[in-house]
Amino acid sequence: MVLLKYIVCLLFLLVCGSSSWFIAQGVLGIIFFLMIGGVLYLDYNVGVGYLFGCDIMGFSLVLLSIWISMLMVMASWEIYSSGKFCSLFLFLVLLLCIILVLCFSTINMLLFYIFFESSIIPILLIISGFGYQPERLQASIYLLMYMVFSSFPLLLGIMGLYSYNMVFQSFTIYLPIGDDVLSVIWSFSLVFAFLVSVPMYVVHVWLPSAHVEAPVSGSMILAGVLLKLGGYGMFRFMIYFECFMLSNLLMSVSLIGGVAVGLVCLRQVDVKCLIAYSSVVHMGVLLGGMFTFKHWGHLGSLLLMIGHGLCSSGLFCLANIVYSRLGSRSMLLSKGVITFMPSMCLWWFMFSILNMSAPPGLSLFGELGLLMSMISWSWIVGCLLFFVLLFSASYSLYMFISLQHGNLGSLNYGGGSGYVSEFLLMFLHWFPLTFMFLLMDVVLL
Repeated sequence: MVLLKYIVCLLFLLVCGSSSWFIAQGVLGIIFFLMIGGVLYLDYNVGVGYLFGCDIMGFSLVLLSIWISMLMVMASWEIYSSGKFCSLFLFLVLLLCIILVLCFSTINMLLFYIFFESSIIPILLIISGFGYQPERLQASIYLLMYMVFSSFPLLLGIMGLYSYNMVFQSFTIYLPIGDDVLSVIWSFSLVFAFLVSVPMYVVHVWLPSAHVEAPVSGSMILAGVLLKLGGYGMFRFMIYFECFMLSNLLMSVSLIGGVAVGLVCLRQVDVKCLIAYSSVVHMGVLLGGMFTFKHWGHLGSLLLMIGHGLCSSGLFCLANIVYSRLGSRSMLLSKGVITFMPSMCLWWFMFSILNMSAPPGLSLFGELGLLMSMISWSWIVGCLLFFVLLFSASYSLYMFISLQHGNLGSLNYGGGSGYVSEFLLMFLHWFPLTFMFLLMDVVLL
């Protein structure tokens, strides 16, 4: 297996390096660049084994997981400075990184289910143990209830696949599914857990509460990687069937929900809630493109997952920087940030335009691919997508203008205008997006 040596390095880091933050950051960075250097010589056919294997989508999300994990450690300097359970926190971050790498690289459906469910435990402990408010316990219960109850139908569906094929390897499974009622129920049981994880509109209630109560590192990994785990699972399990009755329904709910949540974003005053709801809008577009079962839909979904993963993680870092200075997430009380943090205004502007999928962001090509896929499928869907993109641009500008401009609020400002570590953190979020945008001809190869 191609990724085995990197997984062994991560396991060694988990055992021996979970007490040193500097070693953890350095080793994660080294592993990332070694994998980038080896991608030119990667043969996906040779890298497939009995339990593990990796294609371009899995390999891309493995790289995203390692990169976001490194940035999580860098963004959690307050936990390190406090000295309270910092080794436990680093252990949870590294454990979650290893689980995600294993989940994205397995081809055994039962192992995928085990790793998918195991990823809930570290993020649950991070939210409940290192969150800011007492309501973090309620948010953790929301997350646990939604994930556990939605995953039980997935287990039943996997067992049904095994009883039909007598094998768990995903590339050898065949599933004859039509549009009868039993086929629709079976198909829905396979994708429902991923619809909750993405999340799709209607089952998205757990996401804003989890983001609001999570520390900055929890929000980064939740928006940056764990939502993409749902999209990855959807992609893996959708290739076994083309249940058009179910796909038409889910596409309609995703896009109509994207329009509705876009309007909700325009009424938000909590900046973390706004960023969390914007993730629901982007993931609705992603689901709509996936359900067209077209090449451009799947390629656009991959580009959007990577672009949104880095962009949303950077936005949560910026929100945490403002919160650390003012002690409030309210955009009504945090006006005029440009007055005392003029240098950080540039990063707010850059990530606001990246959030609306404007150049120079990778999400632009992702949404163009999804747009072509959905318009070729139905022009009515293209009209819905137009409103989704319009509201996406509107609430991104609303967030930027509300925070940066206006009269200063009544909150007391404490802290500098920006530290070198904060600028480095934002640069490491922004640079991969712009670099891949400029080299899109190479990326698409």
